[in-house]
This record gives sequence, C-alpha cells and structure tokens, in this order.
Amino acid sequence: MSDTENENEERPLVVSTYWWMRQILLIVIAGFYLVFGIQLLISAYQLNNPSYFIFTFFASNFMILFSGTLVVGFIIRMVIVYRRLKNPNI
Repeated sequence: MSDTENENEERPLVVSTYWWMRQILLIVIAGFYLVFGIQLLISAYQLNNPSYFIFTFFASNFMILFSGTLVVGFIIRMVIVYRRLKNPNI
C-alpha cells in the first residue's frame, strides 16, 4: 500500500542554475547556426555554378530547419519548466 502512495505523490520540481545556463548556451549555439545558415543561403545566390548553388541552397535550408527547430524546442522546454516552477499544481 505504501508503494502506490509514494508513486502518486508529486515531488516539487527543482531545477538548478546549471540547467538554465545549459539551456541558454544551447539556444545561443543553435542561434549561431541559424544565422550562419541564413548567411549561407544568401551567399548561395551569388554562385555561378548551378550544381554548387543547388548543394549550397539545400545545405543552408537544412541548417536553418534544424537550428530553428532546436531554438524553438529549447525555448518551449524552458517555458514549460518555468510555468511548473511558478505553479506546481499543473
């Protein structure tokens, strides 16, 4: 009986400052690759060789897609943890 009671108890969410710093660092790194992908996309339009343009275009879009998704994911994770810290009943 005591095992099921312990499983149903909710523990308070404790997040260290290391976790917040790590999330911010990951956002900064993903943001760097997002900006780098955008610059690479702009520079792809200045290429004269069509095959180089296609390779650079798709590579830059791939970088933009991944890094943008990571930035959004890290921000959503931080917002969810912040809301749970403010209201632990959620």
